[in-house]
Parts: sequence; C-alpha cells; structure tokens
Amino acid sequence: MLFDILYLIGLTAVGITGAIAAGREKMDIFGVIVIAEITAFGGGSVRDVLLGHYPLAWVENPDHFLLIAGAALVTIFGAPLIKHFNRHFHIIFLVLDGLGLIAFAILGTQVALTMGHGFTIAAVAAMITGAFGGVLRDLLCNRIPLVFQGELYASVAFLSTCIYIGLQYLQIEQNIVVFSTLIIGFIIRLLAIYYGWGLPVFDFQDHDSPPHNDDKLPERQKYEKP
Repeated sequence: MLFDILYLIGLTAVGITGAIAAGREKMDIFGVIVIAEITAFGGGSVRDVLLGHYPLAWVENPDHFLLIAGAALVTIFGAPLIKHFNRHFHIIFLVLDGLGLIAFAILGTQVALTMGHGFTIAAVAAMITGAFGGVLRDLLCNRIPLVFQGELYASVAFLSTCIYIGLQYLQIEQNIVVFSTLIIGFIIRLLAIYYGWGLPVFDFQDHDSPPHNDDKLPERQKYEKP
C-alpha cells in the first residue's frame, strides 16, 4: 500500500513537470498530455524492459494514464491562477521534479531488490527510474536534460539507494525506511539546487570550435522566463 501511494505521488509530480515543460514550449493540449505521460512512465518502462520486469506498470494499471492526463489538464487550467508567482515558477518545477526523482528512485531500488538483484543493479534501476523520464521530457522539449547539467541529479538517486539499503540493513521498520529515504533524498536534492552542488563539468573546446558561452544560468533558473 505504501509503495502504491509513493508511486502515485511520483507519477503525479513528474507528470506535472512534463506539462509545465510542454507549456513553456507552447504545445497544444494533446502535446502537453503526451509529454506528461512520457515523463511519468518513461523511466519505469525503461527499467522494467531492461530488468525483464513484466507487465509494465502502465500496462498493469492503464487507469494511471487518466491520472496523469488529469494532472496535465489541472496544470493547464490552473496555471493562470498562479500567474502572479510566475517569477518563481521554475522553483515549482524543480521541487516537483526533485520529489518525483526520489520517489521513483526508491521504487526502482525496491523493484530490483524484489527481483533478487544486489546493490549495483538496484542503484542502476534507481537512477534509470528516477531520471530517464525527465531525460525524455527535456529532449522532446528541446532542452539539455537536467541530469546532464552538472548539478547533483542522478547522483541523488544513487545516494537514495544507499540510504534505503543501508536503513534496511539496520533492520529498521519498512515504512520508516521509505519515509526517511524520501525526506533525506529530497532535502539533498533541494540543497544541491540551492547551493549549486554538482559533479565536475568536462568542457573541451578545440581551436576550430566557436567561442563557448560560459555565462550560463544555474540550473534553478533554467525554467524561468527572461
């Protein structure tokens, strides 16, 4: 039951980020719903195919399509109500994205562990589940995916796996393990956004390349309108 709730939270959160990203690219209602669905189900579908975990979640629960479509429509029609918050709308995007990242990382870890895999596969499953839907969202919206922009993203999913498995190893009650991992992982992600924590960036320019613009906005400003 707890994992079902966590799954629905993750689906809704990342589905809304897909709708927001599509809205920023001025897509029609159909496009917004499609991007929201791909964002919500992309990571879990890739994980399940790679691990041979069938049926796929959206095949087993097709009514979840309606949930994401509803979340996308609420985002569309609710956006004007929060227009006066537009200067900070990118923060809403990143907070929801972070919540979905951690929720899906926990679910990916649990799926791998339930199938009998060890830590390495569980960590890979967590990163794929948490990040790949966002990768598809950003690529389809013509943006560099957040996971490739330097700040801690997939790394937070990996840390969430470490926390989750570590707490299980200590034989802590399962609900406490899930909530603790969700809260700690989410806080780490928010701190990474706020302070710009990230991995080293590889910047290679040859002599024939055009000048590179180093004056890029930090990730927390990527979705703010000029």
